[in-house]
Amino acid sequence: MSIMSTGTSALIAFQRALSTVSHNVANINTEGYSRQRVEFATRTPTDMGYAFVGNGAKITDVGRVADQLAISRLLDSGGELSRLQQLSSLSNRVDALYSNTATNVAGLWSNFFDSTSAVSSNASSTAERQSMLDSGNSLATRFKQLNGQMDSLSNEVNSGLTSSVDEVNRLTQQIAKLNGTIGSSAQNAAPDMLDQRDALVSKLVGYTGGTAVMQDGGFMNVFTAGGQALVVGTTSSKLTTVADPYQPTKLQVALQTQGQNVSLSANSLGGQIGGLLEFRSSVLEPTQAELGRLAVGMASTFNAGHSQGMDLYGAMGGNFFNIGSPTTAANPSNTGSASLSASFSNMSAVDGQNVTLSFDGTNWKATNASTGSAVPMTGTGTAANPLVLNGVSMVVGGTPANGDKFLLQPTAGLAGTLSVAITDPSRIAAATPVKATATLANLGSGKISDVKVTNAQNPALLTPSSVEFIDANQYTINGAGPFAYTPGQTISANGWSFALDGAPKAGDTFGVGPMGAGSSDNGNAKLLAKIDDAKALSGGTVTLNGALSGLTTSVGSAARAASYSADAQKVINDQAQASRDSISGVNLDEEAANMLKLQQAYQAAAQMISTADTIFQAILGAVR
Repeated sequence: MSIMSTGTSALIAFQRALSTVSHNVANINTEGYSRQRVEFATRTPTDMGYAFVGNGAKITDVGRVADQLAISRLLDSGGELSRLQQLSSLSNRVDALYSNTATNVAGLWSNFFDSTSAVSSNASSTAERQSMLDSGNSLATRFKQLNGQMDSLSNEVNSGLTSSVDEVNRLTQQIAKLNGTIGSSAQNAAPDMLDQRDALVSKLVGYTGGTAVMQDGGFMNVFTAGGQALVVGTTSSKLTTVADPYQPTKLQVALQTQGQNVSLSANSLGGQIGGLLEFRSSVLEPTQAELGRLAVGMASTFNAGHSQGMDLYGAMGGNFFNIGSPTTAANPSNTGSASLSASFSNMSAVDGQNVTLSFDGTNWKATNASTGSAVPMTGTGTAANPLVLNGVSMVVGGTPANGDKFLLQPTAGLAGTLSVAITDPSRIAAATPVKATATLANLGSGKISDVKVTNAQNPALLTPSSVEFIDANQYTINGAGPFAYTPGQTISANGWSFALDGAPKAGDTFGVGPMGAGSSDNGNAKLLAKIDDAKALSGGTVTLNGALSGLTTSVGSAARAASYSADAQKVINDQAQASRDSISGVNLDEEAANMLKLQQAYQAAAQMISTADTIFQAILGAVR
């Protein structure tokens, strides 16, 4: 081959190499771009008989500089970062609701019990009573508002799942299509096309988490965090959203396979979708259930105390608050006619966790809806012997069939049902319903204290009673007895009790009777003002104030934990990105050096052609 031919081949090779360098520089800010490198090789030499003479250079490959291990690490860390950032963002929004004094319960909670205390200081004041009603209404409204915010976040999760699933389906189709294009020319696939596929896979994993695996033939297969195939070769799977069987307004993510929808759990999905599902299951739903438990606990405990007092009309107090009951939902696939009616039977035992109830044809079984662990339950489901678990009683109506299932939600959403039951301030039962007095003719030193109601439902509670001492050590109640007396003991009957101290004498009498209308007595109001410190929850170990504080703390802890995890994962992802960029990223200094070297080589090749032309012209001139 001539000098001209050798120079020309070199010129073309260096020109293409310069074009590649220019392409690298032009894409320095293109996300996911992998720098490209030209591979040179010598052309086949010519056998001249006496020796082999070289014929210059040629380009054998224009390939991208990429390390699959670095790419895999970046995919893994990127999917996890998307999950944690989604979880952190939404968790912090919940935390803001419960920690901000403008939106949380704590301030209005304190106002309500402060106003109750004010009534106990001036039980006959209409203004104080009205203030108590107003603060009660404000507290109930705040519970409703917070519950409404939880519902809004649930709807937002649904919208996020729907839009994310649509984007996932678009990405899987594009990746499968690119697989087909790349696979048809696997040995000479365009580097830019490989970058494009990697970018699509990165976006996909950002939604679903998971891994990407190279397959023979140049295909890239993508799987979710749970191992479900999203892309295999040129075939893409499709995700969809389906309604939860027990809660139609709650969307689940499912994989369409063989004409059926297979629901995917939060553990099967990472990325943004996994973050949405985890937020809903580990933060949103538990928080809303605990808010409901707090509302029910406060309302039921306050109602119980209020019912033991007497209002200004002389009537026993009724419910101060209205609150809903536990909800049950039947699985759509049930074949029986059964339904469940639920009510609270022991507020201190209510834990707020959802429970799945299933019927095996003979017996009912209860399992935790989140963990699947067994939940102890008694009863058969009849009105006389209801099913009882976690402080909730359930009566079965109709006939269940083998395999029928129900979901019990003890407190979810109940904060939204809280309201004040009375509108007339005179109906506030601030007074103790009964009073106990010593007869003026008594000769002993017997002294009454701590008069209270022990059973407001006793039909004889307001019936006048007489406690008469036979001697210093014995007494009768309405003629019944005698009963032994010890100074300081509690005397009780007909749903009332009082403490008696001192030394009564024979013939001393103590009367117990109704307080009557218009009383300024504040005995029951003083008890109501202290109900927030009553150990009413968690088996009698947690006060209402403690539960309120615990709710705020748990929400804040969840938000901080998610933020810390997201921050840590961001560092890991940045390191993975830096590792990938150190291998595949464009370095301007390196490209400038390559450009200078190739420019000089290009000029030298051009000079070779010029020299060859000069020689050729000299030869032509010699033979003319």
